[in-house]
Amino acid sequence: MSSVAVLTPESFAEHRSGLKDQEITGCVPEDEAYIPTYLEAFPPLPEKGAPGEKAGEPASAWGSKIRPIKASVITQVFHVPLEERRYKDNSQFGEGEEAKVCLDIMQRTGAHIELSLAKDQGLSIMVTGKLDSVMKARKEIVARLQTQASATVAIPKEHHRFVIGKNGEKLQELELKTATKIAIPRPDDPSANIRITGTKEGIEKARHEILLISAEQDKRAVERLSLEKAFHPFIAGAHNRLVQELSQETGARISIPPPSLPKDEIVITGEKEAVALALSRIRAIYDDKKRKTTTISVEVKKSQHKYIIGPKGNTLQEILEATGVSVEMPPLDSGSETIILRGEPDKLGPALTQVYAKAKSVMVVEVTAPAWLHRFIIGKKGQNIGRITQQLPRVHIEFTDGEERISLEGPTEEVEQAQAQIQEIIKDLLVRMDYTEVIIDQRFHRHLIGKNGANINRIKEQYKVSVRIPQDSERSGLVRIEGDPKGVQLARRELIEMVQRMENERTKDLIVEQKFHRTIIGQKGEKIKEVRDKFPEVIINFPDPSQKSDIVQLRGPKNEVEKCAKFLQKIIADLIENSFSLSVPIFKQFHKNIIGKGGANIKKIREETNTKIDLPTENSNSEMIVITGKKSNCEAARDRILAIQRELANIKETEVTIPAKLHNSLIGSKGCLVRSIMEDCGGVHIHFPSEGSGSDKVTIRGPVEWFLVSRSGCTEEVTGNKSTTLQLSFRPNQSTYKFLIGRGGANIRRVRDRTGARIIFPSPDDTEQELITIVGKEEAVRQAQKELESLVKNLDDVVEDSMVVDVRHHRHFVCRRGQVLRELAEEYGGVAVSFPRTGANSQRVTLKGAKDCVEAAKKRIQEIIEDLESQVSVEVAIPQRYHRAIMGPKGCRIQHITREHEVQIKFPERDDSASGQEASPQENGEVSPEAEFVPRKCDIITISGRAEKCEQAKAALLALVPITEDVEVSYELHRYIIGQKGSGIRKMMEEYEVNIWVPQPEKQLDVIKVTGLVANVERAKQGLLERVKELQAEQEDRALRSFKVTMSVDPKFHPKIIGRKGAVISQIRKDHDVSIQFPDKGDEQQVCDLIVISGYERNVEEARQAIQQLVAELQEMVSQDVHLDPRTHARIIGARGKAIRKLMEEFKVDIRFPQPGSDEPDKVTVTGLPETVDNAIDHLLNLEEEYVRGGAGGVDDSSGGPAKGFVVRDAPWNAAGNKAPDMSSAEDFPTFGTGVAPKQASAWGPKKF
Repeated sequence: MSSVAVLTPESFAEHRSGLKDQEITGCVPEDEAYIPTYLEAFPPLPEKGAPGEKAGEPASAWGSKIRPIKASVITQVFHVPLEERRYKDNSQFGEGEEAKVCLDIMQRTGAHIELSLAKDQGLSIMVTGKLDSVMKARKEIVARLQTQASATVAIPKEHHRFVIGKNGEKLQELELKTATKIAIPRPDDPSANIRITGTKEGIEKARHEILLISAEQDKRAVERLSLEKAFHPFIAGAHNRLVQELSQETGARISIPPPSLPKDEIVITGEKEAVALALSRIRAIYDDKKRKTTTISVEVKKSQHKYIIGPKGNTLQEILEATGVSVEMPPLDSGSETIILRGEPDKLGPALTQVYAKAKSVMVVEVTAPAWLHRFIIGKKGQNIGRITQQLPRVHIEFTDGEERISLEGPTEEVEQAQAQIQEIIKDLLVRMDYTEVIIDQRFHRHLIGKNGANINRIKEQYKVSVRIPQDSERSGLVRIEGDPKGVQLARRELIEMVQRMENERTKDLIVEQKFHRTIIGQKGEKIKEVRDKFPEVIINFPDPSQKSDIVQLRGPKNEVEKCAKFLQKIIADLIENSFSLSVPIFKQFHKNIIGKGGANIKKIREETNTKIDLPTENSNSEMIVITGKKSNCEAARDRILAIQRELANIKETEVTIPAKLHNSLIGSKGCLVRSIMEDCGGVHIHFPSEGSGSDKVTIRGPVEWFLVSRSGCTEEVTGNKSTTLQLSFRPNQSTYKFLIGRGGANIRRVRDRTGARIIFPSPDDTEQELITIVGKEEAVRQAQKELESLVKNLDDVVEDSMVVDVRHHRHFVCRRGQVLRELAEEYGGVAVSFPRTGANSQRVTLKGAKDCVEAAKKRIQEIIEDLESQVSVEVAIPQRYHRAIMGPKGCRIQHITREHEVQIKFPERDDSASGQEASPQENGEVSPEAEFVPRKCDIITISGRAEKCEQAKAALLALVPITEDVEVSYELHRYIIGQKGSGIRKMMEEYEVNIWVPQPEKQLDVIKVTGLVANVERAKQGLLERVKELQAEQEDRALRSFKVTMSVDPKFHPKIIGRKGAVISQIRKDHDVSIQFPDKGDEQQVCDLIVISGYERNVEEARQAIQQLVAELQEMVSQDVHLDPRTHARIIGARGKAIRKLMEEFKVDIRFPQPGSDEPDKVTVTGLPETVDNAIDHLLNLEEEYVRGGAGGVDDSSGGPAKGFVVRDAPWNAAGNKAPDMSSAEDFPTFGTGVAPKQASAWGPKKF
């Protein structure tokens, strides 16, 4: 049996997916009442015209004689053995590389190609089309689908042109004919070898043809001997050994056509004598075999021929070698099963025995099995079939898609064993497996599957079935359910119910701004999960963030969708209300106070005002704190933050009335003017109302000393006469800005004082870095512009000057890669200062640049020299062990002191040998009376600079010497202060910048040592004592919470007290803030009826009363059984138990249905108060009666009448005198035999496998 794949360009896409749209049959016709006639259901085939037709009758279209026309379309079939296939992956035949290659060849050549896969995994290829198309396609197929071999044939160089032919036509014809690639060396290549590439069969054909061409052109003797093809094997000998020996003995070249080439001619070339000798020897062999041999014919099944031929024909050669008998096989594409054995009579018997032995070495059996059972027979991941193949490795088992049979191939005994095992599996599966098919609209498929397959997986697990839903590409609505017969029917019913519910659904779109989507969804989907739990029947779909869409889709039952939409709209309204935002400017130095210790302040403000407060990062220049939330809450949070700032500093706030129309002119381009005023006034905050508000109130907030200045500055800007803003047309080099501003802003301040205009330089964030803005009265602006232009013009006049600097000061200017010179150039308009080279003994220093810049730079250099000459060195003795603490992280503290006091500080080299000889440690920075501190060389720190600056730096250094203080803390609290893995103590050390030492636990000391700067140590002590108070309060609280009470409750009430998933007991714990423990079921030592309640005494008593009240209610309850038809249970329970939960809530009862497989499948238990139980039972009985009366729509009733079947009118058996065949009659419908039934004679003949 073979798998066939027909490939055409039109159907290739369907073959790639392995799935083709199928027309679903078996559906109910539109007109159910219509019954077709027999002739309509089974139309007769056309009949051929009889020889004796009457002349007068019209000629039939099927019987008319048509003049034969020579067909222009031909068909060629050839076979590719398994060992020569290039692509051997047979997992999905018709989908792999072979199919792609064939499609490409069909498109290129226009031929039609069909592939079929034989049992031996060989490839049969049928090519149909016009002759030239078929030949081209065949050549490409062989080249691309068959493994290629190569061989060389040597003929004289002068014969090459005859192989090529005119314009290469002969060579092309030869390549097409043999499906090979023939490479002939170029004329300038001395080689005479022609290389042939292709299949083994093609190479032999091409080699034969080339040698024939060469022989024809060879001037030596050529003999052509026509002998019957059947005797060629005797001349060639087994494995061509005899013809090779003849060639060696005679020296002639003997060319025998290969078996696949239908030619009788043997060509002998060479010297005349050698040719004559070879000719006589060949004819003698032929005559001898012609005389002595005879033939016998045998019939062998076509499927067994390949076992007689063997791989590459080796078996035939072995028979010839062993018996001297030639076995002639019919072509593979022929339907003949006759094999001819030719040889001497006494050797034909052994040869025939070998042929039968080879043919029967392998048998093929087919086992009938429904196609839908195949995958169950194979088993999960091939487990079932794998066990058989492991036991019987020489058996090949093949399943064919869509066919109801399984093929087994292998040794006879093993095949019979495998057949018996497979039939046993099939028998077992047919007993316990069933299938059904249901048509469901494709638009519901993804909803049936559910998110991540949740719905379909639940159905599979609940009913123990397999459900196959077709892919979207199949465009099919046929859903197949396979498994346990009962489970199949239940799963089918649930799928149909789901579809009916979905048909009643509606879809609603909500417009929600995309910025709110993430907030509604929540972190890890927590918030949207709550919404989905509240509305479980509604599916909520958010658009992908990349789509930039605002549409949120709701789908589900109409009422539930409306409720969910209202709920979401309320959430959205709250979000919009809470998205109000305002910014509060707070001085940077007060941000840490607003945050508070451990974030306490900011956390408290956030919680009490229900707002989100964002502060700028520590290294940011921004002073704005952003508050987000409801408007009223944001304003309350702003007032509290401003109140903290007012408490910490002498901050004053007032409002100035300025007409709204002047606000833009005061703010300036991108806020440059108001920024300039704020900088001039010591960093005060000036807040203008939002644009469009119409308010004239401008708020000024800042330190008292700058408050009046800023207020007058704003007033001056407003009350001034006509103010104008002017942008200078010239763009001075940025390097001149520092000189224009002057040291400490001296130059620009002089221009402002003289003219009264405000001059604004661009900030680093401005795009126009070379644009200077002047603001003020028109006359003042013009005057300031002239002065600035004059300054810039002076800077453009470059002069060169020199001054004398003592050689001993040169190093100060050029050290650190000329840092001082770089600062001079930046500060004084790019002036270039050149010092003489080291060793030149020159004191002359050259300055080059603008005249004013050069003069200012000379003056600055002179000031630096005076500072250097007035410098002194001061020594400070500080023990070496404190040096690292004084330096600070990465030397930050020392760098701060050197910058602030303009001094140089040098620390001594570290002396490790002296560290062990140091005196006992100091306490509180004072010298111990027992051992006076004696400074050593490694303790001396040198400070260089002006005398007064050095003294200030010395005092700053001494202030950095750490002290150590003891804090009394009870030993029991140490572990709480240290915290988990030291996190608590680490946090305190980082917060207060101190080192805290806690004694070892075994010492049990009540003292903790704090080391650090004086101010830090005091803060740390206070923090430590506050932490001790908190821990003591927690200890007291724990003691109060440890009150316990035990109560005895009958264990049968424990599950009811706990509730479903712990809902009842969790609510009691939450309401009364207590811990409630029940006895463990598996612990025999515990008293099984004791419940332990722990917590505050008052709360424990309230919880105990609540449990007692619950037990009293449970004691009043009764349980009563009611018998309900099991077919109605699913309807009463409802989808996901929704209906039964509603019933239990309505009647305040608990209803329990029997488990699957129960002895009493109709027994339902109702528990509750007596009157509610009676009411609930009455309601259940009414429901049962209603559902049973509802018939097929209400219950699964499989006891209906027999199926109507397929009915036709005017059938032959309905005619008078005829009767319908009896399907139970063995005569009308004989039974086919099976492998398991006992062997017996059958009217149908012997069984064939």
